[in-house]
Amino acid sequence: MASVSSDDVQRVFIQAILSRAIVSRNLAQILWEKSIDAVNAAKPELELRLPTGRDAWDEFVTKINRSLDSLDLEFRHLHDENSGAQMYALVNRKGDEIAQMATEYTAAEIAFFKAIVELIMLAPRHSFSVSSTAALREVSAIRPKTNMSKSQAEAVLGSFVAQKWLIKSKRGRYSLSTRSLLELSPYLKTTYPEELIECTICLEIITRGVACLRENCKTWMHRHCFTNFRRRQNSCPTCRIDWPEDHTDKAFVPIGEGAAREGDDAKRWSRNAASDDDEDDDDDDDDEDEPDNTQSQSQSQSQPQPKARRAQRTKKTNVVQDDIDIDEEEDAEPVKKEKPPARRTTPRITTN
Repeated sequence: MASVSSDDVQRVFIQAILSRAIVSRNLAQILWEKSIDAVNAAKPELELRLPTGRDAWDEFVTKINRSLDSLDLEFRHLHDENSGAQMYALVNRKGDEIAQMATEYTAAEIAFFKAIVELIMLAPRHSFSVSSTAALREVSAIRPKTNMSKSQAEAVLGSFVAQKWLIKSKRGRYSLSTRSLLELSPYLKTTYPEELIECTICLEIITRGVACLRENCKTWMHRHCFTNFRRRQNSCPTCRIDWPEDHTDKAFVPIGEGAAREGDDAKRWSRNAASDDDEDDDDDDDDEDEPDNTQSQSQSQSQPQPKARRAQRTKKTNVVQDDIDIDEEEDAEPVKKEKPPARRTTPRITTN
């Protein structure tokens, strides 16, 4: 039998965390205490005591992460967007091919989860949510094609919620959970830099909260961050406009599900679709310009002109057309292929 030492406290604590998806700071500290009690029970002569104070907890977390470093795992924390409570989760920092083999979800289910994340991040007006109808519709967009039925997709969605990867509201809309924000933070910042916004107060990712009431002001806040900030200051830190006392005031612009409107989910929001729309607009502009050029050339040919000037005009037209072709090539952005996401035991989205 292996000898018991004080280092076993960390091992017992990690085992306790592994059995839970995400825990609050208070629960994590209770598990720390229980881990010490378990080691003392195994070897009473150690007489371990629970350290007190915030510094002691921070030092313990540092030790935990030091022991997890070689495994590319991290015991990371983030504030819950609704309550402001500090939440902890064991995060997989690396998603290579070996890690993908350990996931409990199939490749199709991971692709389904990734498609839902994209819908949430690209939702209009910072609504960061998607209806169940739109989410289930994504099954047909999974590549490669899958035989997943609607009932199976509903079961997978329920699993994402049960595993605390997604949150389902009373309205039946799905949004990212605190666990997803913890795990997917690097991926979200890399993949959706234009859509992602951060709280002006705490600088963490925000998908639920309020925006300043002044148009075009870039102040975004979690509700709990607004409440704490409003106690000290009654105006916007960016534009200095006076604020109401409560974040529930209708003057504020909602961030999250409150910003969703009827009909938003009738269209599939995606980067590719937006790119196609832009290309269609460019084609329309080119079509509109062509008759004008033809008409201009016809008019110029109907009038007697010196051959030198006619050749010069033809040369100029060719140069302009060449410039247009070059601009179109520069504006075209290649579509990046992303590998299926994976993680230790969860639908991990990774970036290389």
